[in-house]
Amino acid sequence: MVKNLQDTTTLNNGVKMPWFGLGVFKVEEGPELVNAVKTAIQHGYRSVDTAAIYQNEEGVGKGIQEGLKEAGISREELFVTSKVWNSDLGYESTLAAYETSLKKLGLEYLDLYLIHWPVEGKYKDAWRALETLYKEGKVKAIGVSNFQIHHLEDLMKDAEIKPMVNQVEYHPRLTQKELQAFCRDNGIQLEAWSPLMQGQLLDNEVLQEIADKHHKSVAQIILRWDLQNGVVTIPKSTKEHRIAENANVFDFELSTEEMEIVDGLNQNHRVGPDPDNFDF
Repeated sequence: MVKNLQDTTTLNNGVKMPWFGLGVFKVEEGPELVNAVKTAIQHGYRSVDTAAIYQNEEGVGKGIQEGLKEAGISREELFVTSKVWNSDLGYESTLAAYETSLKKLGLEYLDLYLIHWPVEGKYKDAWRALETLYKEGKVKAIGVSNFQIHHLEDLMKDAEIKPMVNQVEYHPRLTQKELQAFCRDNGIQLEAWSPLMQGQLLDNEVLQEIADKHHKSVAQIILRWDLQNGVVTIPKSTKEHRIAENANVFDFELSTEEMEIVDGLNQNHRVGPDPDNFDF
């Protein structure tokens, strides 16, 4: 079982990815962002997840540089993810987008590069570009985000390399059991974005009851549930006490019954866009 913040899952290509990381969705460029990344690294986080569309890769890069320096660790000890945006989904344009992200982040390579959304008719060319980057050793692992089962099946029909990760909206109101089983059967690591449902679950009474029993917060219960389900998770926060609290989920375990109670909250309810019906 996952014992601490630096524990990793091994992806289907042998690369080790931390179970837990910091997400920076909607955190704007500026001191708050730099500080959040730096703080997370100081608190033991070894994974940071950003994307081109967040328009904050420069600040993330700066936070990484400062964080590594202050924590006295090397770049190799950190797992950095970014994603190619929809407007760049083509073979050449994806290769170019990767270089742009690297430059903004100030890094030599990325640990994980993802296709952000399954734009019809475009994601296969983008995937070929990711395969090229991977074969050239420019990225340690490649994957997708927001892909449903049929997108994955379609992609894998022509792919040389199977995606290593699928990052999707995942929380107790959207448990995605079929998708999770499909990914497990195909050796694709599931990763959760918006694990706390953008804060909408924090006053849920069922979760509060479990939290009280363990002397934990509702957020900690949800994040623990992710981990026990074998799902990599990247909660977003900019506040130091929250960054520390979110990571404090390794000293307790949910019982099978509690896991089932949380599963029972599912309503197939999304707070983000529907991967089968988006227009951006």
